[in-house]
Amino acid sequence: KKDELIAEDPKSAEIIRPLLRGRDIKRYSYEFADLHLITTFPSLKINIEKYPAVKQYLMSFGYDKLKQTGDIGSRKKTNNKWFETQDSIGYWEDFSKQKIVWKRVGSILRFAYDDTGALCLDSTCFATGKYIKYLVGIMNSKFGKYIMKDSPQTGTGDLLISVQAIEPLIIPIPDDIINNKFEIIINSKLQNINNLLSDFEKDIDILIYEMFKFTEEEIEFIESQ
Repeated sequence: KKDELIAEDPKSAEIIRPLLRGRDIKRYSYEFADLHLITTFPSLKINIEKYPAVKQYLMSFGYDKLKQTGDIGSRKKTNNKWFETQDSIGYWEDFSKQKIVWKRVGSILRFAYDDTGALCLDSTCFATGKYIKYLVGIMNSKFGKYIMKDSPQTGTGDLLISVQAIEPLIIPIPDDIINNKFEIIINSKLQNINNLLSDFEKDIDILIYEMFKFTEEEIEFIESQ
């Protein structure tokens, strides 16, 4: 459908973005499921008349179903226009920055790096900043698993890795040398997505242990958790 809309009107590409779900997130990267979202966020103040192909496609679902009046058969009442999303999404620009994306609920910790501008469903969380590749390495490491071990859990034992669970973590800001080392290792992994995780992760773990100056006893304890 994305290709059809863009073929019909190339301007449609301006408001159609790739979409990631929680199930797409893997460790360090993700498996894109070729899903896209029409980004008619109220905060963008879009004039839908400039995107006739998208307008026609949305109208095919029926105006009465899309209007946000709270009437029976329509969406909940808001001040947004019929073609807009329910929420404002005022932070939409952050999706275009380099970011770390993680699945909010799961038995295995998975933190992915993205710089493609992909959007994320609310089955994930994301964060932007200066040291993103460094944080991806930290959070996917044995040390990352250790510092997240006391995170809240569901009744079935899955971890709840919300923003609230991440915020209290104390992770040192790296100097340029350490940060560059992390970036080199992470870049190598991202460019060779099919290489063995075990060999790659040893480099990450060793770098972290050296950075924190952990003793052999401390390393044993972390890896036993």
